[in-house]
Amino acid sequence: MRELAAIAAARLATAASRGLRLGGGTTLPGRIALAVAPRIVSTLSHRLPRGVVVVSGTNGKTTTARLLGGILDAAGLAAIHNRAGANLLSGVAAALVEQASVTGQPRGEVGLFEVDEASLPGVVGATRPRVVILLNLFRDQLDRYGEIDLVAEGWRRALAAMPDDGTLVYNVDDPLVADVGREYGGRRLGFGLDDAPRRGDDHRAPEHAADARYCYRCGRPYEFSLVTLGHMGHYRCVACGTRRPVPDVRASGVLLRGADGASATITAGRDVMSISTTLPGLYNVYDATAAVAGALTLGVTGATIERGIAATAPAFGRGERVTVDGRETLFLLAKNPAGFNEVLRTVLLADAAPVLVIAINDLIADGRDISWLWDVDFEMLRGRARAIVVTGLRAADMALRLKYAGVDSAAVTVERDGAAALERARGMLRDGERLYVLPTYTAMLHLRAALTRQGYVRGFWKQ
Repeated sequence: MRELAAIAAARLATAASRGLRLGGGTTLPGRIALAVAPRIVSTLSHRLPRGVVVVSGTNGKTTTARLLGGILDAAGLAAIHNRAGANLLSGVAAALVEQASVTGQPRGEVGLFEVDEASLPGVVGATRPRVVILLNLFRDQLDRYGEIDLVAEGWRRALAAMPDDGTLVYNVDDPLVADVGREYGGRRLGFGLDDAPRRGDDHRAPEHAADARYCYRCGRPYEFSLVTLGHMGHYRCVACGTRRPVPDVRASGVLLRGADGASATITAGRDVMSISTTLPGLYNVYDATAAVAGALTLGVTGATIERGIAATAPAFGRGERVTVDGRETLFLLAKNPAGFNEVLRTVLLADAAPVLVIAINDLIADGRDISWLWDVDFEMLRGRARAIVVTGLRAADMALRLKYAGVDSAAVTVERDGAAALERARGMLRDGERLYVLPTYTAMLHLRAALTRQGYVRGFWKQ
């Protein structure tokens, strides 16, 4: 009775939230369900015939889960998925109760949940997942998470609660994630990139904002033969011999097409897959490789994986394209130094003189500490960006950062109102140009809300 009451109460909250346009009903219903039946996540997830897949990491959770969801769709497997991005335990609960019958039977075969880095131990303990996918660890929201070593310790605790037949899919190119993976005693499947396109940087030296420069075994600096993104790549410690594990699932022949997407060849044993996606940037090649590895653990064939990835559209705000007055606007979420640097490279690869909107908020979901802006290489934009409109709660701070980066002040406009910033930037476009919007998380939601009111996009929970 408690379980059925939780489902009924959660559904009522969802209908009220959406009916009154208070939100997408992706979190509050889960909180209500957990308050009524604290074990509702365990109860419903354990009824899924093919178990649960959990995806976690600093960057790429939503996109990796979305790609894996597209693969499962292509395979004919019905997934219960928190696709709106509510990634705390309450969001998982909300997804489960929304997609359960009135008698508590899930309307799906497999659970697919993206999970906040700090929430992973609780979600793993509740769902006992069949597969856990660990993507990366970057400095992010220091006021909430602390240093990445603390998050890694939480991940170790989470993996200790995995069922005996569980599988860990982990990124061998991230030294700290690889260190977590080495300690897991169950089945492991590592993924990584064999190569990456050269884009003018030194591919053997990590960025100055890299978060994992030193060996987690002995404290000596790593040597890199290839740096792909932030501190990720091919590394080794000459002092103790720790090195990048050999990946089981490898991406090679990576081709970046700027804002238009990417392609690569992915090899897993005898399986060789050619993947192509409209998702832009090297980080999305990592996400696609992780999704392939996750799909292989579920027994999906290579041909089905290729179809699923090709058919997957970007998630809201993460490579999402919106046409406004005949002009394309491309949203590229950016929320920490490593991710922002890669977004900037992607934009500059696509457009020699882009028009940008940079939207910075400092709400709880963004992280209240914005000192990370000084670790982003905005110097890339010096002499390159034709126009930049800065907006959001910390627009003035962003304008100051651009000034210190050497960006011409005549190219920078401060417009605190988000909708007005979009309109002003669109007015600066020339024929055939697209607008690039680089927002933090809540700034992205605010800008999309303005476009939703104008009828250009649907609510994020409908994506």
